[in-house]
Amino acid sequence: MSDNYPRFMALENFHPIIRRWFSETLGDPTPAQAHGWAAIRERRHTLIAAPTGSGKTLAAFLTALNDLLEEGLKARIVYVSPLKALSADIHKNLAEPRKGIRRIAEEMGIDAPRITAAVRTGDTTQSERAAMLRTPPHILVTTPESLYLLLTAERSREMLRTARMVIVDEIHAVIGTRRGAHLALTLERLQQVVSSPLHRVGLSATQNPIEEVAKYLVGCGGQAILPVPTDKIVCPPLIIDEGHRRAMDLNLEMPRSPLETVMSHEVWEEYYDRLTQLITEHRTTLVFVNTRRMAERVARHLADRLGEDVVTAHHGSLSKEKRFDAESRLKNGQLKALVATASLELGIDIGHVGLVCQIGSPNRIATFLQRVGRSGHTVSGMPKGRLFPVSRDDLVECAALLRSVRKGELDRIVAYDAPLDVLAQQIVAESSCADYSEDEMFGLVRRAWPYRDLQRSDFDAVVKMVSEGFATKRGRRAALVHRDEVNSRVRGRRGSRMLAITSGGAIPEVADYRVLLQPNDTFIGTLNEDFAIESMAGDIFQLGNASWQILQVGSGVVRVADAHGAPPNIPFWLGEAPARSDELSRAVSDLRKAFSVLRSSSPEESRTENEERTTKNLMNDAGISEVAAHEIISYLGDAHAALGAMPTQDTIIVERFFDESGGMQLVLHAPFGSRINRAWGLALRKRFCRQFNFELQAAATEDAVLLSLGPQHSFPLADVFHYLHPATARDILVQAFLDAPVFQTRWRWNTTISLAIPRNRGGKKVPPPLQRAMADDLMAAVFPDAAACAENLRGDRELPDHPLVNQTVRDCLEEAMDFDGLARVLERIHRGEIECIARDTVAPSPLAHDIINARPFQFLDDAPLEERRTQAVYTGRSGILDESAVQRVRDEERPDPRDADELHDALLTAGFLLDGEFPREMMDQLVAARRAGELDPSSAASRHLLPSSGEKDFARRTSPGVSGERVAEGRVRGTIVWVAAERLPEMLAIHARQVDFKPPPSRDRVWTREEAIVELFRGRLSIVGPTTAYELAQSLQIAESEAEAALLKLESEGVVLRGNGNWCDRRLLARIHRYTLNRLRAEIEPVSGTHFMRFLFAWHHVTQKLSGIDGLRAIVAQLEGHEVPANAWERFIFPARMDRYDPAILDTLCLTGEVGWAKLTTGIGIFPRDHAAAWQSSGGQTILSVRAQEILDTLRTKGASFLNHDEAVDELIDSGLITSDGFLGRSGRWSLCSGGLQPTENIDVQAWAFLRRYGVAGSKLAAKFVEVDS
Repeated sequence: MSDNYPRFMALENFHPIIRRWFSETLGDPTPAQAHGWAAIRERRHTLIAAPTGSGKTLAAFLTALNDLLEEGLKARIVYVSPLKALSADIHKNLAEPRKGIRRIAEEMGIDAPRITAAVRTGDTTQSERAAMLRTPPHILVTTPESLYLLLTAERSREMLRTARMVIVDEIHAVIGTRRGAHLALTLERLQQVVSSPLHRVGLSATQNPIEEVAKYLVGCGGQAILPVPTDKIVCPPLIIDEGHRRAMDLNLEMPRSPLETVMSHEVWEEYYDRLTQLITEHRTTLVFVNTRRMAERVARHLADRLGEDVVTAHHGSLSKEKRFDAESRLKNGQLKALVATASLELGIDIGHVGLVCQIGSPNRIATFLQRVGRSGHTVSGMPKGRLFPVSRDDLVECAALLRSVRKGELDRIVAYDAPLDVLAQQIVAESSCADYSEDEMFGLVRRAWPYRDLQRSDFDAVVKMVSEGFATKRGRRAALVHRDEVNSRVRGRRGSRMLAITSGGAIPEVADYRVLLQPNDTFIGTLNEDFAIESMAGDIFQLGNASWQILQVGSGVVRVADAHGAPPNIPFWLGEAPARSDELSRAVSDLRKAFSVLRSSSPEESRTENEERTTKNLMNDAGISEVAAHEIISYLGDAHAALGAMPTQDTIIVERFFDESGGMQLVLHAPFGSRINRAWGLALRKRFCRQFNFELQAAATEDAVLLSLGPQHSFPLADVFHYLHPATARDILVQAFLDAPVFQTRWRWNTTISLAIPRNRGGKKVPPPLQRAMADDLMAAVFPDAAACAENLRGDRELPDHPLVNQTVRDCLEEAMDFDGLARVLERIHRGEIECIARDTVAPSPLAHDIINARPFQFLDDAPLEERRTQAVYTGRSGILDESAVQRVRDEERPDPRDADELHDALLTAGFLLDGEFPREMMDQLVAARRAGELDPSSAASRHLLPSSGEKDFARRTSPGVSGERVAEGRVRGTIVWVAAERLPEMLAIHARQVDFKPPPSRDRVWTREEAIVELFRGRLSIVGPTTAYELAQSLQIAESEAEAALLKLESEGVVLRGNGNWCDRRLLARIHRYTLNRLRAEIEPVSGTHFMRFLFAWHHVTQKLSGIDGLRAIVAQLEGHEVPANAWERFIFPARMDRYDPAILDTLCLTGEVGWAKLTTGIGIFPRDHAAAWQSSGGQTILSVRAQEILDTLRTKGASFLNHDEAVDELIDSGLITSDGFLGRSGRWSLCSGGLQPTENIDVQAWAFLRRYGVAGSKLAAKFVEVDS
């Protein structure tokens, strides 16, 4: 349709009553309304995509109201909304136009029919449901789940037969989930029930790709166009796309304190204060958070600042009454702020909202736009949003999010096609309502867009499952459908309809406890099962920003009493965090890449110029403040310095570092999002388990994967990139998640959704522990290997070909994770399209801090938080190994025997020693006793000569290669090896020589040359510290290739590690790392207040006084801007710091123009004269005496002048208006004080003065003395 469609003509075809009501009430229609009406009036299936607040709801409803008027209430409209609160809201908002239409009809003398509307959701009471069946409404507002129930129950199914139009609102909220597939089948079931083709209309503010959404709405079995009276064939489904972009007032809020990986209490307090300020500046404010726990926590802190009556929380674990009360109070202006999760994200009418604040990135571009769109929710309103990052990584993501919004980017909706558990439920539900042939049922299912490609074999397998059930040790269970295989027909069994009604829906079952207020059992909300079980009578918790005291914890119920505002604990709810969208992950990668490009400065550009250019580009691209841009650049700059590159989707980096326990952590930096990274982490964990026979702790975040390595894990770091191959990664991943909680959880969800396990029985909810036990029984029956003891399994578990097992595996691969995305990444790695960088670091890089502090939902194993090996990681500054630490370890490990026996032990441990590494006299004793001897690898005979007493240190010398390899040549000092008799067989296996001592019988065995080199190097590496393969080869006079082969063998055993061309014993390297970190810690180790005072005494020269004019000049520079009473300077301050202070010295500095003074705020301040403008003020409106005013006017007119020092002059000094050449006016001229610097220049001067005064300054101390404009 043309964008120039005349909007004033859009109402021409409406009933006069409708036309008059709209014109008088709302004026001109929006483009979305005008175009939408035209398409709907032509009986086209229509999808309307427009920004929030563009009148989409009325665009769909007005035509329906018009039809009801014109057709005499013959048609019925079904309005489907994804949220119960949104459904109730739509119902409320329908009341106004219906009342207005009825009023205008009375004024026009027209007998208009009475249009009724009703809402049917899970919150609808039994009396309301019964009334609805007695008198069906003309407009039915419902949710996807309730529509499914209405179609399944006998009486309500009949009520729907007259439906003519179905409107699906906020369609993007369901299409990418299981609920979308469930709703698509429900719509086709509705089409099967109604007597004529359904007219379908879809509404959404954000959707991409829009064409796929239109196909989902219409389906693929029925007509895409509806018959019109003339039987004219019209266009296919029409898309009204007004775009998702809209002018918005967006900004990124930054705390005064720097952000860290984990938010400090100080930063949270600054955020709460800033939120309080913003809330007071606006009439109503919505604060969106990402978790229910955070909603309760933020609501509590804001209530403490603003009052409990004006702030509350809103989330899905609150009762319907609590949520409705919060919405009503906000709409009526009783609330100043409402802290909400996604429960208020969609188009619920909550009145005027002036501001939306988002705490932390919402992980999706569309979600952010939807939430900010709740403010200015009118056709002409301007949405206003503020984004509060909660960590440094979140800051980068928030900047990338704002950058994407400015570019007009949007997340892509990924439809979830053909879930078999949903199919099983809908087959049971529909077959319990009517008999079907299998072909008819298959045809009905295939008409739903998500099931368009469903294979007949999969359909038949599901029909077989619901008809035959499961053979368990307790007999056959979950046989819900009669299947006549002779005639290929299906119909429901007795009780199957009731089971489908009481246990239906596609929302996963959660084990929450109901909270009931005593004594009337008033429903308050729900608590997570784990929190409820861990609580006990007397505990106080918060729910809905109110405190409740636990009276009793029962089976599925927590009974409480009002705690009357007592300080509460904040409850937690366990669940899977929403993953970051692929588009936002790409945006984060693009921002990092842009930073790397901008930091690649030209040779003539200085670092400061480069940072300024990078800052400006980031500010312009993302629309963020200079403070935010600087913090991002600082963070990414530190990460780039630590890793040598910036991880992106085209450059991935793996880093490895030691923890405090001597173990190692491996972090794979890959900003592909948590769904890909979870798959990568689980597969790598399984790969390591198979290779090293050791279970690893692992975690995955949006930007990284972490593996906690044990002592036995030693390998070339770069090999990690090739541990998984695209062709075999799927099988490894499947075997990995079969042991992970993700498989058991989704199996339980799928068994309940498929009706194999009832959610309710006998009018009561089946307790979660019983559901879990029943799910385990079904798994043992269907998939015995999954429930079998691992010790009895040989090889991989074999997956049975069963619909629920196949669906659960698919859910893990495609929903919980993104294996297809991982496969694409692995293919790019193997094709060389992704740059792979390996780094061994002393301490974790800044980018690794986030995953080191991973939260429990990011773990890939079941180890609890307190047992994580990452708890032993010190996240200090990263850098290279300290050379002094290396030398210290070498000194500690160098043999230092006190007698011949200890030297013999050292020979056994080290394998062999070289000249200069031991005391000569002790070796004489061992040689004489035939317990040790020497070998010269470069000669054919052994020798007993000891080195001269002056040769105390051994030396290594490189020599040129021979036959393509490097071999030690000739007889050089330090190449004579000394070996204990017990280790002689190993040495002789390398260098066969005639010797006059022999090993004891217990050690006399035959060694291969390769084995002997490995064992001798094992000992040698335990004393030498970091070394090279060539140096080790030289010590034994062997080929370097042999040394490298032995080192690789030791590496595979986890004995040694390598990096930067060096090899080191793992134990020694861990100690070197620890010593390096200890040195770094010592540099920043906090001290007590007593130590700080001692430092200040020395810093201010109290312990060692200064003298002369230079000394006073230094004191003035250090105390610049400090204020004390006038007489204190020369009575206390200067004498305490100077040896024999003389006032004449101060006068000299003042009269020569070096030092100035003035009354600042509370006392007299002294400062270098060239900084006077930063400290002096020009004075405000001060009431002066007549004499003082005359002097002031004289100085303003004539400039600096000589004056008599009287009371009027003292008055001007005390007002901070004048100063003199001499200190306190002892001599010289008097002149006006005047401040001439800009505020930013004042801050710079004052900040440096503050640092010179105290030497060390924290933010709180600085805030007391230096006023900084935040």
